[in-house]
Amino acid sequence: MELAYSGASYNGWQRQPNAPSVQQTLEENLSKLLGATIEIVGAGRTDTGVNASYYVAHFDSVREISDCKDFCYHLNSMLPFDIAVYRVYEVSDSAHARFDAISREYRYHIILGKDPFRKHVAWQYYGALDVEAMNTAAEYLLINEDFTSFAKLNSNNHTNICHVSHARWERVGESELVFTIRANRFLRNMVRAIVGTLVDVGRGKITSERFGEIVRARDLSLSSASAPAAGLFLTDVEYPETIKQQNN
Repeated sequence: MELAYSGASYNGWQRQPNAPSVQQTLEENLSKLLGATIEIVGAGRTDTGVNASYYVAHFDSVREISDCKDFCYHLNSMLPFDIAVYRVYEVSDSAHARFDAISREYRYHIILGKDPFRKHVAWQYYGALDVEAMNTAAEYLLINEDFTSFAKLNSNNHTNICHVSHARWERVGESELVFTIRANRFLRNMVRAIVGTLVDVGRGKITSERFGEIVRARDLSLSSASAPAAGLFLTDVEYPETIKQQNN
């Protein structure tokens, strides 16, 4: 299934023992619709308050879904307003939403000022930022692969190696900045830690060269405070063409 969600009311994607999650909400409604306990596997975790404008998950159905559009319609009618399922389709038994993904893309939104309508979808930052310096610093993300300096402690990562293929800030209109970053994988809290440190470059607190030193140091204590969760969106998950062909 392909879906989107606002993370404002959820403690992230992954099911939690005592807090609402996107995964739990989907599983409960799918189970009602299919009349059996359904478990979902997502493309990856998103933290509390983080949004997804494009997300992929898979589940094993206990019965054949003959009309996927009709199934999607009924599922959406059961889900809360902040979760929307766009497509449901059949893939092979071996297809895996998480392990088959070859890249993921996140975008972070900053509003330079106050916007009462975007409280849960952007960091409302007061002050000027040097976008050129931030982009110069972001280039260090492309030439390094160990991101221990931006990895949350006690995350049980097998490795902190990630291959970043794109990292750049762009101005949108007069008052918005958008940071787009794409990689084969991301560590927990990695994007928010990177954004927070890049913003310190933009405000002149640290230099672009110092940012590069922080990346190479592999020391979490050197990075800045993480950017607020509300501004972060998972925007794309890429899969091999073989998986895409399965649902054509």
